[in-house]
Amino acid sequence: MFFPRARRVLAALLLCLLLFTTACAPKTPGRFDQAQQESSRQRSGQAVAKDSTQGSEFNKFFPSADAGYQRVYTQEKKGFAEAKLKKDGKDLAVLSINDTQAVKGAANPAAKFVNSPKTIAGYPAVSQGSTGTAILVANRYQVKVQSRDASFTEAEREAWIQKFNLGGLARLAKAQ
Repeated sequence: MFFPRARRVLAALLLCLLLFTTACAPKTPGRFDQAQQESSRQRSGQAVAKDSTQGSEFNKFFPSADAGYQRVYTQEKKGFAEAKLKKDGKDLAVLSINDTQAVKGAANPAAKFVNSPKTIAGYPAVSQGSTGTAILVANRYQVKVQSRDASFTEAEREAWIQKFNLGGLARLAKAQ
């Protein structure tokens, strides 16, 4: 009778010892830990410029939703605002405005517009891949439309860029 009870006690002690040693062992790094550390290290030196425009100020310059389209704001932070353009519940495009002076220490995003032969509404324009079109307003604000559906063409992107309140955005740049 003594041995069966001793085996149970010994088994319980060994189980506790096993749990204790594995719980206190150092954690092995996960497969994404290295990438997270590198990403955090890269962003730690960057900061948003103090004179950047608040993202909430950009909202009034976005085109209004009309003719069955729906505009849904998705992101707003200092120097940037973004909205999705939807129709019949389908994401057609992403509309955005960003302050090219927002990020300190980075290459100036406005540089790509310097030698642009193309213009939209009188502002220098560039194509960004096969799905993006952007203009630079008052050498400061980039207005961009990116297709999220293959049916949303370059001509439609250009038309939606012209629906932004570009004059108001230019006045905001001069007031800054």
